[in-house]
Amino acid sequence: MSTVIAIVLLVLIVGLAVFTVYRSVQIVPQARAGIVERFGRYHRTLQAGLNVVMPFIDRLRPLIDLREQVVSFPPQPVITKDNLVVGIDTVIYFQVTDAKAATYEIANYVAAVEQLTVTTLRNVVGGMDLDTTLTSRDKINGELRKELDEATGKWGLRVSRVELKAIEPPSSIQDSMEKQMRADRDKRAAILSAEGSKQAAILTAEGEKQAAVLRARGEAEAAVVRAEADATAQATRARGQAQAISTVFRAIHEGNPDQRLLAYQYLQMLPEIAQGDANKLWIVPSELGKALEGLGGFFGNAAVDRKPERADDSEPPLPGPDGAGSITRLPR
Repeated sequence: MSTVIAIVLLVLIVGLAVFTVYRSVQIVPQARAGIVERFGRYHRTLQAGLNVVMPFIDRLRPLIDLREQVVSFPPQPVITKDNLVVGIDTVIYFQVTDAKAATYEIANYVAAVEQLTVTTLRNVVGGMDLDTTLTSRDKINGELRKELDEATGKWGLRVSRVELKAIEPPSSIQDSMEKQMRADRDKRAAILSAEGSKQAAILTAEGEKQAAVLRARGEAEAAVVRAEADATAQATRARGQAQAISTVFRAIHEGNPDQRLLAYQYLQMLPEIAQGDANKLWIVPSELGKALEGLGGFFGNAAVDRKPERADDSEPPLPGPDGAGSITRLPR
């Protein structure tokens, strides 16, 4: 009997020892902090790693997360300076820097941060009109972070960032804003179209002006080239005629023609002069009479030389125009 009692006592002692060791050894994960209370009062803060506490004397409260936390709050109605109600969604980024203060200075720091954000947001947005609120998100974020950081410092919290997720004005205001934006876009489109038409007209006018200038310049250069070509052709033709006349004159001079040959040439040119229906007046040079006299005398002498034996049957010779010779009639 005594042996059984001894075994039971030994088991109880071993169990109590194991339980005591289990309660005295505490392992805190990384980025966590534990608050130890001794007899109900704050004793110390356990850091990450292996920690030893007094069992049955010290009590470990729930661990506190030291990482940065993100809390999104539902839309909150806020009244602007121009008495319009808008719904604003906010997101808060904060971190516990003092586990003791976060445990003993505030009962629920998440709910406290939410309510503080709502009140601060109403104070900040209440001094702005709707247009300023919609276009001043950075300013609102900065003022919210500053106010929240100052208020939550004593709670062992650090607010690192505040963001506005959405700002939703009333539906009537949204319709008005859409109409205004549509009108502004139509206005900008009309202005851009007018400016484009203006630029197109200016470019077209400049192009026509340049084309007219180039065309006039080209016509002037063409006229100059044509004039130079005509002058060159006339000069060449004049040189050719001069050379032809000089060649003919030289040939005539070297041939030493007499008046009868010249008269014969005059007679050959008469049919060409008479060609044409518009030739009603002939201009005969005075030298033609003398040439014809010489030619007539030539033919008369030739006829006398050919028929000396019939001199009696021939008609009497006609006197020449100047009395120096005679022209013999040829038989028909």
